[in-house]
Amino acid sequence: MEREPCASDTASAALFAWGANSYGQLGLGHKEDVLLPQRLNNFCEPRCIRRITGGGGHSAVVTDGGGIFVCGLNKDGQLGLGHTEDVLYFTPCTSLLGCPIQQVACGWDFTIILTESGQVLSCGSNLFGQLGVPHGPQRCVIPQAIELLREKVVYVAAGLRHALAATASGIVFQWGTGLASCGRRLYPGQTLPLFLTAKEPSRVTGLENFKVRCVLAGSHHSASLTDSGELYVWGSNKHGQLASQAAFIPVPQKIEVRFFQNEKVTAIWSGWTHLVAQTETGKVFTWGRADYGQLGRKVEAHENWKQEKQDSSIPCLRPQNSLPSSLRCLTGATEVSCGSEHNLAVIGGVCYSWGWNEHGMCGDGTEANIWAPTLVQALKSSQGLHVGCGAGHSLALCQLPALPALVQGPKVMDSSPDATEGAES
Repeated sequence: MEREPCASDTASAALFAWGANSYGQLGLGHKEDVLLPQRLNNFCEPRCIRRITGGGGHSAVVTDGGGIFVCGLNKDGQLGLGHTEDVLYFTPCTSLLGCPIQQVACGWDFTIILTESGQVLSCGSNLFGQLGVPHGPQRCVIPQAIELLREKVVYVAAGLRHALAATASGIVFQWGTGLASCGRRLYPGQTLPLFLTAKEPSRVTGLENFKVRCVLAGSHHSASLTDSGELYVWGSNKHGQLASQAAFIPVPQKIEVRFFQNEKVTAIWSGWTHLVAQTETGKVFTWGRADYGQLGRKVEAHENWKQEKQDSSIPCLRPQNSLPSSLRCLTGATEVSCGSEHNLAVIGGVCYSWGWNEHGMCGDGTEANIWAPTLVQALKSSQGLHVGCGAGHSLALCQLPALPALVQGPKVMDSSPDATEGAES
């Protein structure tokens, strides 16, 4: 794989953290919530950060060289450090030394790890089979290989109690029973597909004719993006996050391209109950639950729902939830990340936030929800490079503004009073 640009190649960079911190998931050395971005000193240099992500109460950072650093809640071993004590500073996962990491997906209380060779590892809670090891212990404190995933994997996702993987050949696997309980409740009298109830990787049916390159997991839903730019969703639709009127969708269903102004989808992100998508022209669409401002826009009670005939045995939602709608202010975003109910985005090198803010995860110094994408003022002079969210916390890698060059007397050519005074002093 081609080496990604490294922040420290061009200028100094720093990792900033803010929001919920009950378990030390901000890596700042304490357990107090933080309402404004705080810099983690000496964390980025000389290492380069490739990816940032977070789970229910833990965080993970992948470096340019494939190393992984973790911190936060660890009661189920989700940090993969071999113990169950919370960790207040970003700490290298030494059990993975010599095993370069490509991506990390943090679930509520577990972690899925993808190596550069395409192997998938897991650690943390396994109460719902979310580790993909059917006969394993109830928790695992050291990352273990998911042996039943024998194909090379290129992308992984972790939700509340389930996980997914997309293989190099475009096949999607899902495991963990997180969607099964709501499926039985919202889809009564029907037999659920095996992949919704399996505690080991099970192929997701209904995508056989498509090559999937990216997968996502919410609290009780899943999504996949094909290489042709089509978005498929399944699971709970309680908050309209699947852009359908069915209460539960058991097998992948395509979200019609008309909802994206007839454009291909190029990137997708998911919170617990809302989704964000970007199309080929850079437009950004949001839909799903909106009561904390997580869609970045006001949602009308009846937002252009089209009544469609469907099976009367399937419970229906009333047309009260949103359909995909574009946010002009997010057009051209280079990075987006969703927490459980809040979001971060980088637009033009500037970091924005919106949504749930009870623990200060929007970084504006308050605990009031933010209803539209708003500049994170504390980072306005730094260029955003990467952003990552946990359920209720935020992380951002920023390129710091260049320091003014030191002025030395013999080299001063400007004879202006200010320059002369500075040189003499």
